[in-house]
Amino acid sequence: MVGAEATAAASSHLAELLATIDRFRQRPKTNRQPQELAAELKGIRHATDLLELEFSQTAAAFSKTEEYEEEGSVSPIDWIRHQCRMSTGAVWNSLAVGEHLDDLPRSIEAVESAEIGYAHLTLMARTAQSVQGSATAASFEEGGLLDKAREYSVGRLWYFCHHMRHATDPEEFAAEQSRATEGRTLKMSTYEDGSLALEGWIDSIGGAVVRSALEPLAQLHGDHDERGREHRNADAFVEVCSHVQDIGVLPQRPHLQVTASLDTLRAVAGSPAGDMEYSLPVSAATVRRLACDGTITRVVLAPESVVIDVGRARRVVAGAARRALNARDGHCKWPRCERPASWSDAHHVVHWTDGGETDLANMILLCHRHHWMAHEGGWQLVRTDEGEVLAVPPRPPGLARLADAEDPVQAAHQFAEQLRVARSLRTHWQPGERVAAADEAAWARVMEAHDAEHHEANERSDLDEDAPDPAA
Repeated sequence: MVGAEATAAASSHLAELLATIDRFRQRPKTNRQPQELAAELKGIRHATDLLELEFSQTAAAFSKTEEYEEEGSVSPIDWIRHQCRMSTGAVWNSLAVGEHLDDLPRSIEAVESAEIGYAHLTLMARTAQSVQGSATAASFEEGGLLDKAREYSVGRLWYFCHHMRHATDPEEFAAEQSRATEGRTLKMSTYEDGSLALEGWIDSIGGAVVRSALEPLAQLHGDHDERGREHRNADAFVEVCSHVQDIGVLPQRPHLQVTASLDTLRAVAGSPAGDMEYSLPVSAATVRRLACDGTITRVVLAPESVVIDVGRARRVVAGAARRALNARDGHCKWPRCERPASWSDAHHVVHWTDGGETDLANMILLCHRHHWMAHEGGWQLVRTDEGEVLAVPPRPPGLARLADAEDPVQAAHQFAEQLRVARSLRTHWQPGERVAAADEAAWARVMEAHDAEHHEANERSDLDEDAPDPAA
């Protein structure tokens, strides 16, 4: 009988609360001034914080009962997560606050007076929980943390809590980091097409190492770079691994091993693909890229695939030639790319399997990304008489089909002009969006808009006698 009365009283109080909230939601919302919106935001947030305090206290009390078992849940956290439609982290935060109300009396008053937010309080409660749960920690002091909460944003307080935990309990702090390091995992799964799926978890220290290595390489660089963020991250990961192998800093200097026939190297029609270790067969274009600046070993096979002769390994671009190339180019020579020489490959403008010489006149430095574009991507690089390197896109090119210019330098200049015009007109396009390669009508519309803009500008200049002379 007592339980039924308590339930009825609770229902009555909740009904009053919900009715009050409903009346508030029915308030006039039209023609509100910015100052009114700002005041409402702060007021609603404060009211929500007060309700969060009530929820935390109630959740902590509920966790000490066995009601969750009677309703078939494995734990109070599991029951609250499902019945209150919350995430596991949010439930943990609520329980931490509810269980440490007695340890944070001044902080709770600060929430009630809107000096700090409930989000601050959750960080403080989790810190108190961590410190009080350790046998090696000093006693938890609320005062210093509360002073910082009044001053700091939630994000900044989160960092400070880590510093405070280290100051109060350096032994457990270090032990936690050690446990996190021991928990690193990286699963590599090979799909049927030879692609590799990565799934793993890295602790914060290891994650910082990975990000500091990848971030500089994952930036947009050079012309025609329209890759998304995740694509650039993946390319940077491959580039780091390739670079480490190239400079030989690993104990046994492992590297990619590719086996290919001479016909494959020469891209002869009907030749087999190349065989790569840890991968399915790869295209002739990939074999030619790797052979551009790799170490070649001649292996002669009998008709029965029996090895009858093995030549000495020979670096394609070795010693003095590579040093001279690095000194001349200094960095990747793709237009507007500045990846340093140590992170670039020696690219043969005319591949050595096609009779191109391995000398400075026939080589330029290209970074991993742009070396791929020059081979698998189908781009061509042309050096003008002035020494400028121009990139010629594959046919059909990225923006529109170029006129069939016999001179590759002319084709490259024409493409660069089309690209410049398109970029100047596409301020309303989404990032990465561009005119379809095969859509001649779309490109015609772009060029018509470009011509119309110039015509309008010329008319304005004719009418405006005070306009400055462009040649001045």
